[in-house]
Amino acid sequence: MFFYEFLIVIAAMILGARFGGVFFGMCGGVGLLALILIFGLAPASPPIAVMLIMMSVVLAASTLQSSGGMAFLVRIAERLLRACPKAITFIAPVIAFVFTFMAGTGNVLYSILPVIAEVSREAGIRPERPISISVIASQHAVPASPISAATVAMVALLGAHGVTVLTILCIVGPAVMLGLLVGALAVSRLGKELAEDPEYLRKVQEGLFENAAKAKAVGADGGDTKWAKLSVVFFLLAAFTVVLVGTFPELRPHVANAAGKASQVSMTHMIELIMLVVSAIMVMVCKAKPDEIIRTSVFRAGMMGVVTVFGLAWMSDTWIANNLPYIKETVAVIVQETPWLFALALFFVSALTHSQGATVAALMPLGLSLGIDPLVLVCMYPAVCGYFLIPSTGVLLAGVAFDETGTTKIGRYVINHSYVIPGLVATFFNVVFAFAIKAVFF
Repeated sequence: MFFYEFLIVIAAMILGARFGGVFFGMCGGVGLLALILIFGLAPASPPIAVMLIMMSVVLAASTLQSSGGMAFLVRIAERLLRACPKAITFIAPVIAFVFTFMAGTGNVLYSILPVIAEVSREAGIRPERPISISVIASQHAVPASPISAATVAMVALLGAHGVTVLTILCIVGPAVMLGLLVGALAVSRLGKELAEDPEYLRKVQEGLFENAAKAKAVGADGGDTKWAKLSVVFFLLAAFTVVLVGTFPELRPHVANAAGKASQVSMTHMIELIMLVVSAIMVMVCKAKPDEIIRTSVFRAGMMGVVTVFGLAWMSDTWIANNLPYIKETVAVIVQETPWLFALALFFVSALTHSQGATVAALMPLGLSLGIDPLVLVCMYPAVCGYFLIPSTGVLLAGVAFDETGTTKIGRYVINHSYVIPGLVATFFNVVFAFAIKAVFF
């Protein structure tokens, strides 16, 4: 019955991909109920720890946005892009990486995409090139961010095996940066030059760019108050504290329960507490308004991710837990001999779920149960960024929408879109460089 149950899981993911958004989480519930009623599987425990970590990180990032911190960062990004417009294909993905690294979510790119599109057009650079690699950079920075939901989920899973936040950052961070550089090189000559593109020339003749200078980044206005700048400082301090207590466990306090038994506060709880505390500080000191926090774009996108993890990870955990002996017996040998097959599984599941955090929660426990070296799982971690494959997420569509020249597009066959080449190149080399770093330094 293993394969019939697997078909239910895949069918739920495909159905979720059809409508996207929170529907992924709903379909996870539908698939789980089918597994229970048709096959009699016992439901596993919902991924409460991962969901609470995601909620706390999203709350902190949303508070930063409400305080004006995001707008302050966007203003800095715009100045950098306009300072070196000819190198925008290489500068833009670095900015996208840094923003996502700091915020823990790629949704901050919405604010930068209009600037990238405008500056590249003014410089005569085909906007498809910097936009496509910047969108990919915003996705691939998530595994390299110490406060992303996916990374904290990895720490929660692998912490007992000696893998710390610093371990992940040391392997994944440099690997992703190098992989993105290769991706930028791959798109630096992509397509015709802007001055030779027939679609762009047609739009110029129609006078569509006469008022192009009015295009500004969403949220770029503002962010110049001292409260906005201070909120960025608080948020960075919180991220640094997460890395610090994750790298040095002795910094986490010891407490005693009601029975008098002493124990150390878990890393999961520390991350949640740090994010809640910094959110409270930004509200009290940086004038963030609680009512506005829950209306920010970061909060909406983050809560959608929580719902996705709730349904899909719960369904996947149930299927894995009820079939673990069979999986170990039939799959362990293959995966141990050819571990890159597990990286492919991470890639394609993330393409369906559109969530790095949900993919980590669904498959990384399986990797551990199959006996894969935790450091090997860390090297494969960048493979969870495959959701560019199906161009249905907001940031991919936003990249197309903001490029008024028409060079960034989704092809007739859907998957032949502008993000395929930089996405595949970056993902492949991210994993390759991660294994190389592991071999040399670990």
